[in-house]
This record gives sequence, structure tokens and C-alpha cells, in this order.
Amino acid sequence: MGISGAQQHHRHRHSSSPPRISRTPFPLITITLTLLLPAVAGDLCTLVYKGCANQTLSGSGAAYMQPLAALSSALTARAATAKFYKTTASSAGGGQPLLGLFQCRGDLSSSDCSACVGCVIPMWTSLCGPAAATRIQLNGCYALYQVSGFPQVSGTQMLYKACGSAGGGGGGFEVKRDTAFAQLQSGVAGGQGFYATNYASVYAMAQCEGDLSAGDCSECIAQAVQKSEVECGGASSGQVYLDKCYISYSYYANGVPHGGGGGGGGGGGGGGGK
Repeated sequence: MGISGAQQHHRHRHSSSPPRISRTPFPLITITLTLLLPAVAGDLCTLVYKGCANQTLSGSGAAYMQPLAALSSALTARAATAKFYKTTASSAGGGQPLLGLFQCRGDLSSSDCSACVGCVIPMWTSLCGPAAATRIQLNGCYALYQVSGFPQVSGTQMLYKACGSAGGGGGGFEVKRDTAFAQLQSGVAGGQGFYATNYASVYAMAQCEGDLSAGDCSECIAQAVQKSEVECGGASSGQVYLDKCYISYSYYANGVPHGGGGGGGGGGGGGGGK
């Protein structure tokens, strides 16, 4: 997806119309910096961030709405049986072909995945209007579309980050966090598109886009870990989303609650944990 990243220090633009962002490659508008806690992790439809292209779909309303409606229907129909799905749609009237996909968090049930995709697809137009490319990230899933030939960005480009308070992890926190990160990297290296681990009160999760190879997934997660260490430093919690993968982690002084932590919504298949 050719929507490149912006961190929380990029300026926001305020208007009555959906926010637009600069020409390609272009940043995402950061919507919320709230880190996810287990108590609210079930709120799968909470918005994390959105990215809307400055360019708009060409043609009349019917010319772009027909393929967009067809794409939306195809993705929604598959959400009950798949956690990752990519397809294309075009208009009989010669409108621009659209590529689209959705991905659900790897630990979601089929019903939760379907519910999340049911939330995110309508947000394409409600949040971005007739943009030529749109990416909407919720707690439990994300969905994107783009016109055919839309410029691409690096799969390891950072789209969004959120970091908790510094120094909240107590003594030895960074060693614990780094051990959890190492377990994540080991997990995805084994071909797991989704992996979660709990080490010494640190809950961490990693996920890659569903069609990445094991090698590309490992590289993406390694980059996400490095960016997390740089961007979040000693923060006791954090989320880092790259174009093709993401990681999240949280420290719980009283131990990780039952069911682990929550967060994110990238990556396709597989699951694991320790």
C-alpha cells in the first residue's frame, strides 16, 4: 500500500471535510495515541489511525462507486472465513480498477474478525471520501484499497507509533522487554504470521501482512523492534506499525491479566505464544 507514515509530531489539519494529506508518498493522519489495555482490548472497532490519499478517484460517482461497492462486498463476505484476503474489482463502465484487502488480528475468532471488518469497510468513505487510496486501522483489523498503479512505499516504512510513559516498567524493564522482543522474532521466524508472548510481566505481540514470506516477515518484525527501541525508548508500553507488519508491547506490574494484552490489527495468519 502506498500510504506512508507519520508520527504523532506531524501537524494535524482541521476542517469540516475528511482530512487530506500531501502528494505521494504521503503521511497518515494520526487519529488516536491511546495504547490498548486488556480491559478495552475487546473494543475491536476503535479507530487507531487513518490514511487518506490527497488524490481522488476519477470519473463520475457511479464510475468509482461501482468498483468500490463490489470490492467492499467481496471483502466483507470473506471475513467470516478468512483473517486475510486480497482482491481486485473494476467497473463495467471502465472506471479505475481497485485493489483492496483486509487483515484481522491473528488471535481473533471468525465472528470477531467478521464484526471488525464490518466496522472498518464503511469507514473508507465516511472518513476519507472518494480518496484514490485509503487505509483504516482499528484495534482488531485494518482494511485498505488503492487504485491500480498507485505508488508504493517500503514495507518497513513506519506508519504510526504510540508510546506509553517512560520509566513505568521498573528495574530491569528493558531487559525483560528485549527478551520478549527476541521471542517475537523467534516466533515469526518459524513461519508464524502472528505471534504473542508473555515474559516477566511483559506482553508482546507481532503480526505480518498475510502474504509475506517467512523471511520478509522476520525482516519486517526486526525493523519494527528496532524502531520501537528507538522511538519509545524505555516506555512501558508501545505500538509500532510499519506498512507490512506491527508490534505492540505492555508491561503489567501485577502480572499480565488473563487473556493477555490487546492491540493492533495487521497481519494475516497463524498464531503462537509462550
